[in-house]
Amino acid sequence: MRQHGALRAELISAAERVLTSCRFILGPEVASLESELAALCGTRHGIGVNSGTDALVLALKAVGVGPGDEVITPAFSFVASASAVVMVHALPVFVDIDPITYNLDPALVARAVTTRTRAIVAVHLYGQPAAMDAITDLARARGLAVIEDAAQAVGAAYAGRPAGSWGDAACLSFYPTKNLAACGDGGMVLTARDDVAEAVRRLRDHGSSRKYEHVELGYSSRLDELQAAFLRVKLRHLRVWNDRRRDIGARYRELLEGAPLALAQERAPAHHIYHQFTVRTPKRDALVAALADAGVGTAVHYPIPVPAQPLFAVPDVDRAFPNAARAASEVLSLPCFPELLDGEVRDVADAVRAAIQRLA
Repeated sequence: MRQHGALRAELISAAERVLTSCRFILGPEVASLESELAALCGTRHGIGVNSGTDALVLALKAVGVGPGDEVITPAFSFVASASAVVMVHALPVFVDIDPITYNLDPALVARAVTTRTRAIVAVHLYGQPAAMDAITDLARARGLAVIEDAAQAVGAAYAGRPAGSWGDAACLSFYPTKNLAACGDGGMVLTARDDVAEAVRRLRDHGSSRKYEHVELGYSSRLDELQAAFLRVKLRHLRVWNDRRRDIGARYRELLEGAPLALAQERAPAHHIYHQFTVRTPKRDALVAALADAGVGTAVHYPIPVPAQPLFAVPDVDRAFPNAARAASEVLSLPCFPELLDGEVRDVADAVRAAIQRLA
């Protein structure tokens, strides 16, 4: 990985610092990372946990979601956005997406609210924040909690406010492919609410309020010191990396202008940080194969709408969630990472144009 090659000396120094300290769980590296990310994301608390999925589960529990509750979540996302709802014994209520941003359509969210609705999980997909002004206004009017799934959007913003600062809680993932990536797994809950922060801290450590005193049922979900140390190294570079991703996105739009495929768009007032640069075409699968033949790697995020997953098996997904179904059949992510060179961006765009021409 190019990123780790460039940071090798810094990462080794961080690892040596942890090894010398012999503090491996809930030590100074985790505490410092929690403070640094809370400051970056404009919130009061950061609580490091074992994964982005655990962040979602613990955040939902901390805002009071439980058996019999309904939680609104997008029909197009990674499965964890909805499976976390099931893990707290609540019911995911799927809502279709805006076809341009791939995020929740606030008008459809309003229609999905019932007397059993307890929370909304708003996913900032591909690095572009959802319409948080409309979503939080609706939630306040209906007495609902808002959880931001910001796993792909650390460093993004909406209307000048950082992603992660809008909801009752926000969840980050440090999976190795993320914009801020651990050398393993990890996650974090962000919140401005003291009660939510206290609850997540207990829940991540076996429901413990102090050592050997367990006041509720929790489990082990603690971000370890080594990963926190690595993440603190990378956090110093995140703004530059996200700016580079935005530059790559702008360059792709310039080079692919007029090509017969829909390009990723940034919809104001969102500040997109391009975790993925995602295009779409009805000839997606053929384009994937043609680009692979040309030596260009791509990825499909995500090929199955969440309600169509065997886990949920919602009937008639194409009719119920037409924008999600179409996105799942058409989206394709082009290479987009900070170490990608300008010449490589041009080569990818040239390969896309050539492949599309052959497929016409």
